[in-house]
Amino acid sequence: MQVLPTIAEIREARKSLDQPGFVPTMGFLHDGHLSLIRRAIEECGDVVVSIFVNPTQFGPAEDFSRYPRDMERDLAFLREAGVALVFTPNPDEMYPPGFATAIDVGPVAQPLEGAVRPGHFSGVATVVCKLLNIVQPARAYFGQKDIQQCAVIRRLVADLNMPVEIVVGGTVRNTEGLALSSRNAYLSETEQAQATVLHRALQAARTQVELGERNAHVLKAVIGDMLTGEPGLSVDYISVADPDDLRELEWIRDRAVASLAVRVGKTRLLDNVFLTPG
Repeated sequence: MQVLPTIAEIREARKSLDQPGFVPTMGFLHDGHLSLIRRAIEECGDVVVSIFVNPTQFGPAEDFSRYPRDMERDLAFLREAGVALVFTPNPDEMYPPGFATAIDVGPVAQPLEGAVRPGHFSGVATVVCKLLNIVQPARAYFGQKDIQQCAVIRRLVADLNMPVEIVVGGTVRNTEGLALSSRNAYLSETEQAQATVLHRALQAARTQVELGERNAHVLKAVIGDMLTGEPGLSVDYISVADPDDLRELEWIRDRAVASLAVRVGKTRLLDNVFLTPG
């Protein structure tokens, strides 16, 4: 496994790989990342992973400086998994002096996370565009937990005619149903137990759809009632939307996604489930 910190080095090493898969990460890897990497290896053979905590997607009051990092641990995981190349740039490599370009993907980036975190998805779209241009993979793999990010990246790739297939892997959870996230490291043991209500609330909405409920407002109320019943939680938003453009729905006629953002203590967590009428 080669670990390369510069764009020039990763481009040169990439020449020896045939149609690789690519898994971009911000490090502090967990089983969710590793499930994407295993799938990429199965489908593509050679896999490139990036580890880069991207400063442009963090707001001024967010946790860039304290975002969890453990490069040595991450590289051990990737070596064991059989990754071919690891790209580990620093911010100056990705954003040299004079860098001024930003990407705006339009309406899909505006609601939900986009409304709560202005500029976040411009930072995401810009860095993903740069990484895809640098690595030039056949397929790039992202996790469903960040469902709006997936929609933003699909829009980016379609609009810019980028020759890469975007693959979304299902959310990986612990035994209590909590979606795996690097930010779970911030949670105390008590907060981890409280956070399991996120998935239970989403599952309750899914059950209502399976029983015939189609009113999105009713489904959001089901989720909200369960969340407000748990002490120590603060709800940022609850959404029932079209999974492609994140447009809020009044009624579910086809596939939909229920998503939420909730603060557990000081830690902000995301989760979602697909809702499919029978």
